[in-house]
This record gives sequence, structure tokens and C-alpha cells, in this order.
Amino acid sequence: MDLGYAGRVAVVTGGTSGIGLACARLLLAEGASVAICGRDEARLASAREALGGGESLLAHRCDVLDGAQVAGFAEAVRGWRGRCDLLVNNAGQGRVSTFAETTDEAWREELELKFFSQIRPLRAFLPLLRASDAAAIVGVNSLLALQPEPHMVCTSAARAGVQNLLKSLATELAPAIRVNSILLGLVDSGQWQRRWQAAHAETGIGREAWFASLAAKKGIPAGRLGQPEEPARAILFLGSPAASYVTGAQLEVSGGVSRFL
Repeated sequence: MDLGYAGRVAVVTGGTSGIGLACARLLLAEGASVAICGRDEARLASAREALGGGESLLAHRCDVLDGAQVAGFAEAVRGWRGRCDLLVNNAGQGRVSTFAETTDEAWREELELKFFSQIRPLRAFLPLLRASDAAAIVGVNSLLALQPEPHMVCTSAARAGVQNLLKSLATELAPAIRVNSILLGLVDSGQWQRRWQAAHAETGIGREAWFASLAAKKGIPAGRLGQPEEPARAILFLGSPAASYVTGAQLEVSGGVSRFL
């Protein structure tokens, strides 16, 4: 199936690693021009090299929590291609803490990260999205939005709020701009890699055995963690002209670990 990305322009925040990098790679393969951003210049350069560089790729240093930097990123995309057909908001990781352990400062940091990593790019890129005849936004969210975990109480609450925001925007921006989201379960990432390395240093356990044990402990029916390319493929579908009648939807990408209906 042709997803319809040839000649279109996609913006991916948090595009230097994991799901964001996988999205950028797949979008380029589909014929899109892709702009990615990240906070770290070295990681940005590494991502640019991994994606092959070229005229179809723009790699821009930007902290999505800094309004001026996000506005600068949008202006760079405007000067580069003049429009945006797809915005993939994919920034931020989880905070492990119970309610008793979470300070006021931690609450503020987490709420700001989860909300404004969506809000600031949305606000900055709306004018460019309105220049598209098939504009779409895909928010990368977590299954925690609907299935909270007590050891991630702060992140769970923030994720639920973000899901509400995206659902509201699907109505407010219709019919000109479609807004959808994916809800992630456990996906192999730098965060899980670091946790395995810590466990390996302490116990000597191998990577494959540790990840298999983690999947069993979490009760994932698929028996493993997801790979970044798997949610990336879901994002590409939801953001594409091929999904032209899909808006306000949430697609779970979790290996079957959800318990809600």
C-alpha cells in the first residue's frame, strides 16, 4: 500500500534515537522530506549520519521545552520546505516514583515535560500544517495514560492529561488537521539499555536473558519488548494520507499488555 508520503514534509521531535529516529528513517524511505530535532548536538550529528544526510533531511538543534528554540525550528522548516504535512511529537521519558516519593518540584517538571513537549511544537507548527492539503499530527503517548502504574504515578497522571489534550485537538482542528496518537507499552530503548547495563554490572546477566525476564515479569503476551520500528510503522500509517478518515484515534502498540477495554 502506498502511504502517500512522496513529496511531503514531516517533522519529528526527539528524532535522534529510538522511535523518533526509526520514524525518520521510514519516512525518508517513503519519499518524504524529514526534519528532526534534538537537544544534543553530538547526538544530532550522529542521527544525521545514521540517516544518510542529504537534501531530504534537516537536523536542527532544539529543546522542545524552550519556546524560542521551537519557534526557531519551525522557521527553519519554513525556510527549508515552506510547509509541514506531518508533525510527530515524540519527546520525553518516564519518571519512576510513587506518590509519597514525588516532590512538588518533580510534579512540576514532569507535567511541564509531558504537556509542553506537545504544546510548544503544536503551537509553532500549526501555521505550516495549515498550508498542507493533508495535515496530520501524531502524538507519541504511553499506555500509562489509560492504565496507570503506582510506581509511575506522576508520569501516569501527566500521560492521561496529554491524551485528553490530543483528543480535544482532534475536534478543534478538524477537518483541516487530523490528530491521532499511539499508546506505547514497553519498547526497547536507551532507557531500558541503561537499566540492563546496571543489572549486568551487578549480576552479570546477559542482555537477551534480562529482556526476556523483564517481558515475563511485566506479563507481556507477545513475550518480548517492542522494537522502535514497530511503533514507528504505526505512526507512519496514522500520519499518512492513507489514514485520511482517521482522527481522534488512539492505537495501542504494546504487545497485548493492556487490561482495559
